[in-house]
Amino acid sequence: MRRHAATLLFACALAALGPPVFATENGFPEDKARAFVTEALNTWAADPVLISAVLAQNLRHAGLTQADIDRLDQGWMSELGASVQPTISSVLGTPASDMLRNQVELAAGSISEVFVMDSLGLNVASAGTTSDYWQGDEAKFQETYPKGPGALHIGEVEFDESSQAYQVQVSFSLTDPADGSVIGAVTVALNAEQF
Repeated sequence: MRRHAATLLFACALAALGPPVFATENGFPEDKARAFVTEALNTWAADPVLISAVLAQNLRHAGLTQADIDRLDQGWMSELGASVQPTISSVLGTPASDMLRNQVELAAGSISEVFVMDSLGLNVASAGTTSDYWQGDEAKFQETYPKGPGALHIGEVEFDESSQAYQVQVSFSLTDPADGSVIGAVTVALNAEQF
């Protein structure tokens, strides 16, 4: 009788904890990341301004070679900290980037960074200046866009000096709501302490 009561008590205690939380290798709870992505996809990630910007850039960049991409990336990095930033401004000064900045502001500290990439991994829109223009050689792109709809990549939890908080980059493939095709990828830096 005591064994049954103890088993029942243990089962009740487990139930009170809620459903199991599965963490990624870096310890960040994957279920919370997926929930955030689902919410984002149902709202701002499907915004027509953003989708149109990605589709337009995919058309413009269709014929780029790797040498072209490297040249664009070097141009971006050479503009960091410069007074004139034509490449960076061409990304940050768009309605799509304005929309992303608005989403960061509305997130009230839970998002510190967000940027969107085209089918080559080049920045289309960004809430702020990234350290480089081409993300195509990084896991945030390689583990999302080529993997198809619903792909998700969760980076390492790291301390961010600018926000003075621990953050994790969550990336996911971006699909065209019109036909479900993958057109790019999105990376969002979440405040890990709020998740």
